[in-house]
Amino acid sequence: MSVQTFRNYVNGEWVEGPTFENRNPANTDEVVGLFVKGTPDDITAAADAAQAAFPGWANLNAPARGNYLFKVADILDRRFEEISAEMTREEGKTLPEAKGEVRRAINIFRYFGSEGSRLPGIQVPSERERVHMFAVRKPIGVVGLVTPWNFPSAIPAWKLAPALVCGNTVVLKPASAAPLSAWRIVEACHEAGIPKGVVNFVAGAGGTLGDALINARPLRGISFTGSCGVGNRLHEDASKRRLRIQLEMGGKNPTIVLADCDFPLAVENVVNGAFFSTGQKCTATSRAIVEESIYDRFLEALVERTRKLKVGNGLEPGVHIGPAIDESQLETDLRYIEIGRKEAGEPLIGGSRLTGDGYDKGYFVAPTIFANVTQNMTIAQEEIFGPVLGVMKAKNFEEAMSLANAIPFGLSASIQTTNLSRVFEYVYGTEAGLLTVNLPSAGVEYQLPFGGTKESSFGPKEQGPAALDFYTDYKTVYLKY
Repeated sequence: MSVQTFRNYVNGEWVEGPTFENRNPANTDEVVGLFVKGTPDDITAAADAAQAAFPGWANLNAPARGNYLFKVADILDRRFEEISAEMTREEGKTLPEAKGEVRRAINIFRYFGSEGSRLPGIQVPSERERVHMFAVRKPIGVVGLVTPWNFPSAIPAWKLAPALVCGNTVVLKPASAAPLSAWRIVEACHEAGIPKGVVNFVAGAGGTLGDALINARPLRGISFTGSCGVGNRLHEDASKRRLRIQLEMGGKNPTIVLADCDFPLAVENVVNGAFFSTGQKCTATSRAIVEESIYDRFLEALVERTRKLKVGNGLEPGVHIGPAIDESQLETDLRYIEIGRKEAGEPLIGGSRLTGDGYDKGYFVAPTIFANVTQNMTIAQEEIFGPVLGVMKAKNFEEAMSLANAIPFGLSASIQTTNLSRVFEYVYGTEAGLLTVNLPSAGVEYQLPFGGTKESSFGPKEQGPAALDFYTDYKTVYLKY
């Protein structure tokens, strides 16, 4: 069976070039596709094309831009099953999770397509007679979008859709570990008839292409989701050019479990938040902070529930957890597990790479739980991005809150309790941008702002109406009549 080659997309044309492989992390014998390996020259050409296309796209009325997004959503919807299965093959997440993500991407395009008919400005009364004052939104120009592999469809969608409806033109650089899902979105943009140069796609090595993108002359802003190290470097480089920048980076997210919780629900929520999507979510639960009076019982129930999870190829029915994305992430997971052994002792469950039939050709890690984790341990402070959970003990709610906040990150947090007063104390006292109550720490919708605080995020929030703030500026008008 021949392997398809997926070309880069610049100025409305599919561009040839040398390729790199995209392999299935559950079965590395399978090549999902060959992708053209972009160069700095490709980034320059894409940015120039976006600059040339900008005036026409920006001057197209916003409802018309929104109509293009509706067409993109319809194309993705028609190919829903195919795109979902491809995501599982390239990223490893289970097919139900992939279907949920593709559905979310479709809904995001429809949501922001509707923004084309609203795109709110500001109108206020003047202190002066016969003066009419208002401010209208305007696009910022050419925007670079750098997206990660863990949500290879949803994150490109939630960056691309608001950028386009606001009138910007785009250069999209996806993660080389999972570029196919983003490529399918760009393919849909092409088929929807979005004018040439408005959307451009260049795959390839992150460092080389990232540097070229941030140095591209036409660029006016860059939106990045990925690691703290890369994000901090992008911020430094963007600041030299006074580029607008938006960063979504790491998390070390706590779930607080109080003694008055709905016990079975709390167990389920912690397992879901920690291990689904192989723990490869920036919002995943990596620390469970459990009130002392139920600690032993909760730990026992947590281990028992984790034993029931099935790890395997995400295309197979009944599988809950897929592989790590690649060998590098597998090695990271195993390295942190060894650190955990030295700090907290032998894990209560898991702690190794899975081998044997169905596992030897993939990057599978057993879901791992460490008990008696304390605040200063490495596995309580650093992001692992894998199926590794540290369980911490707190004397009471106040100590649990202190432990929850005692990290440099502030992306998401969860609490499991039936005490309404504790809920509000948690809401107002937690140092994180995304909070859940009696739900997993991971799992967001597109209608509300998304983003963190402290080292987790920088710049305006993504998603919901707040997404418009990054992709637009204001033009203020004073009119005497």
